[in-house]
Amino acid sequence: MSRLAAGVFAALVVATFGAFFVAQRLKNSPSVVQQFRLGPFFSPNRDGRFERAYVTFKLKRADDVTVAVVNAEGDVVRRLASRRIAAYTPVRFGWDGRTDDGARAPDGTYRVRITLRTEGRSITIMNRSTRLDVTPPRPLVTSIGPEKGPGPELLPLPKGGPLTVHLRAPGRRPIVRVFKTGPGPLKLAREEALPDGAKTWDWDGTTKSGRRLSPGTYLVSIEVRDQAGNRGVSPPLGRNGLPRTPYGGRLPGRGGVTIRYLGVQPPSAPVAVGAGAEFGIDARKQPWTWTLRRVGSTRVLKRGRKTSARLRVTAPGGRSGAYLLTVRTARHRATVPFAIQSKRASRRVLVVLPVMTWQGRNPVDDDGDGLPNLLDRGTGAKLARVYAGDGLPAGFATRDAPLLAWLDRTNKRYDVTTDAALARNTGPTLSGHRAVLLPSDVRWLPRSAQVRLRRFVRGGGRLGSLGVDSLRREVSLTKRNRMVDPTAAASIDLFGAKLRPPLLRAAKPVTLVDAGDDIQLFLGTNGQFGPFAAYQELESPGGSKLVAGAVTQEPLGDHPVIAATRTGKGLVIRLPLPQLPSKLSARAPDPQAVALLQ
Repeated sequence: MSRLAAGVFAALVVATFGAFFVAQRLKNSPSVVQQFRLGPFFSPNRDGRFERAYVTFKLKRADDVTVAVVNAEGDVVRRLASRRIAAYTPVRFGWDGRTDDGARAPDGTYRVRITLRTEGRSITIMNRSTRLDVTPPRPLVTSIGPEKGPGPELLPLPKGGPLTVHLRAPGRRPIVRVFKTGPGPLKLAREEALPDGAKTWDWDGTTKSGRRLSPGTYLVSIEVRDQAGNRGVSPPLGRNGLPRTPYGGRLPGRGGVTIRYLGVQPPSAPVAVGAGAEFGIDARKQPWTWTLRRVGSTRVLKRGRKTSARLRVTAPGGRSGAYLLTVRTARHRATVPFAIQSKRASRRVLVVLPVMTWQGRNPVDDDGDGLPNLLDRGTGAKLARVYAGDGLPAGFATRDAPLLAWLDRTNKRYDVTTDAALARNTGPTLSGHRAVLLPSDVRWLPRSAQVRLRRFVRGGGRLGSLGVDSLRREVSLTKRNRMVDPTAAASIDLFGAKLRPPLLRAAKPVTLVDAGDDIQLFLGTNGQFGPFAAYQELESPGGSKLVAGAVTQEPLGDHPVIAATRTGKGLVIRLPLPQLPSKLSARAPDPQAVALLQ
């Protein structure tokens, strides 16, 4: 080794040892920045929890100081202060998560840099950092067992005991809630705090006090908070504390539970006399009895006792009409309507039962997300499913049943079908009939059925509709019996008429009076009908001609409620009066209502 190389090596050794001792002296000497503290996390999301990150410290010597927040790359994000700080005087600064230009800083790790201008140096506190976190945790109800099938879990379980809710709850302080989503208004049914790290929760369908909940569709929700205080809830809740129900969408996860003690699924198409009518029966493995009778009659035509989940009944002979199957267990009863078509067609009037509307409004959860599948919500629904509640579709007992019973009582001959059969072009068809009667609301109808109905009227047929807000929406019926792609209400109905919004709760019942009759629609009446507390007015007949109408008497209306319009060669007679069928009671029929419908 040359003398020059040896000298350089010796100098490096001396410098290294010198640096080591200087570093040790600096390490052992008191720091210029003392008692430094910085909150480890914060979440400036305006929920009142951990809104700011606070930094506190004091200086060994007074100095002109700039305090700034820097990101992981060392870039200044926000200057918190620039002022003189006295020696040994504690100071405190807060950061709200905003940058110098007022924007929200992204989630991430941040540190504090203190610049001492007198000393001419900057100190970034490396061993202390804060985590800006406004991203809430994402909990989820992943499944509910023991079945874990494609639909909701059903309670009570056939073998008894609770079901198990499986949770993904990343965070602390989990809270499980159960909401009833149908039938009726959405409401909280149960709330319970769970231990941290909980992955399951057992529930037997009761409130926290042990009271058994009523039948219906329920949704299990999970909430957690992370260490920064961010709240994560699945599904999201609104300001009222209730789940947000998106139009046309489903909720995340599989939190659906259906409490059902007895459910009956009837056929959706008319059953021919002598053929077998198939019913699905969910009695939760309990024994049950059944009876069959015609709508409007108390006479039992058939009866039996079974324990299986299927019932096949041979349709009794006689005239076409609507029938009721009633199923009973020890504590519960359900009654469902279905249609039976005689082998002898009347070729006069065809009554169309609105099964698609009944099922479209039937509050039953098909897919297990905890929300009823309702066409009004824009979601698809199965055509073949049990009816909720007591089994009767909404409004059937006060609208469809009284009208059908009156038709039988007055010996009116008619054929019967359903809108679903009409859409499939099966069963009795429009061809050969002189009139079609829609006994209640027909809110959704596939385009193919609408085309046939419009062609029938324009060709000379008559259509009588007792529906409110009817024939303004479309829906598609798949090969798998699902009603999908329901539309919102069009501005005009199937025949081009524009309807005013229905008045379903009038402050004072109104009487309707004859305002003109070119077709003798009101023949045999005194020209006055009612009073009615619910009705819908025809604003404009569109391209049709108004040939008969009755308007409100007080105040005198400008738009007819009862309206007959000429469409092509045929007639459309609108009677949008939900209370009209009840005036056909066998005990005290309203003579004006009877004469109007003759």
